[in-house]
Amino acid sequence: MTEISDLSTLIGSRICHDLINPIGAIGNGMELLAMTGVPASPEMTLMSESIAHASARIRFLRIAFGAPAEAPIGVAEIRSILGAMNGRITIDWQPGAVSRTEARILFLLIQCMETALAYGGSITITSERSLHAEARRLRDAPWELLTEGTGDLTAATVQFALARSAIAAAGGTPSLTRSEGGIAIAF
Repeated sequence: MTEISDLSTLIGSRICHDLINPIGAIGNGMELLAMTGVPASPEMTLMSESIAHASARIRFLRIAFGAPAEAPIGVAEIRSILGAMNGRITIDWQPGAVSRTEARILFLLIQCMETALAYGGSITITSERSLHAEARRLRDAPWELLTEGTGDLTAATVQFALARSAIAAAGGTPSLTRSEGGIAIAF
């Protein structure tokens, strides 16, 4: 029998797999429309950008919430996913290729930091086990779920608990340093 935690990652993988196909089909339809000579318009641009963002976000979520594996993920793929997601938050990936387990942990931690960077900012992944964020204004986040395993767990904060669990499964312990305009996490 598969453990419940394994089932949840398989469910995450399945949902992302089922969503990426129709989004890809919509993207292909937009490309076909462009090839038929439909004039570029703000509406077409908005739809194309939205499709690219949705596709990147699902690829991101598949790594963060899906079943991990030890096969490495290349830098080009990671930067492609993170680059297409950039909006109010910029993400700078500095390490090389990492295992899917390490990428999963880092992507979950990116989601944790996104919670605190609700008003924008930047996240820099400096190594396979370290990242930091900077912003002019940080929002409160339930860091105790990550560092202590205590606090109110909700759908909006599940990434904190999952990151803690994934770090522990990898033999690590999360450490958090906060400052006026920054957050640093290592594990």
